[in-house]
Amino acid sequence: MKISLIVAVAENNVIGKNNALIWHLPKDMQYFKKITEGHHIITGRKNYISIPEKFRPLQNRTNIILTHQKDFKEDNCIILHTLEDAISFAKNNNEKELFIIGGGQIYREAIEKNVVDKMYITHVHQAFEGDIYFPEIDTTQWKIVGSEKYEKDEKHKYSFTFVEYQKIN
Repeated sequence: MKISLIVAVAENNVIGKNNALIWHLPKDMQYFKKITEGHHIITGRKNYISIPEKFRPLQNRTNIILTHQKDFKEDNCIILHTLEDAISFAKNNNEKELFIIGGGQIYREAIEKNVVDKMYITHVHQAFEGDIYFPEIDTTQWKIVGSEKYEKDEKHKYSFTFVEYQKIN
């Protein structure tokens, strides 16, 4: 099973503020949906709660929520307490590509534990103030296998680039 993460990151590694996205990029939302649909996704509890209620749980995906809260419940979701348990759950359900979708703490843990094989990163070409950051990655450990740039337009206030990174073995 391939373990991937998907994230949108500002130039200064900011990914959020006050448990919310800072930017509105419709093409990025479409990209996220296209890439993750039909797969298991792992999200932290706070990140999950930040998703507007009308979109929770994310449809056509097996939503796995990681939390330290033993009594947390959410309909139609799998509640687990460790990244290892979430990965095992997906593997035992014959997942081909598991997606880590945030937040910052979950991304950091996955990168520190070196479990990520592929990264789908939307690089937002702007710096932002925020309180949630994507961890620094060792760029010598990754190669770019795909990239597509979009300029700002009437629906997208910022330019951005979709970049796929593959772990170098």
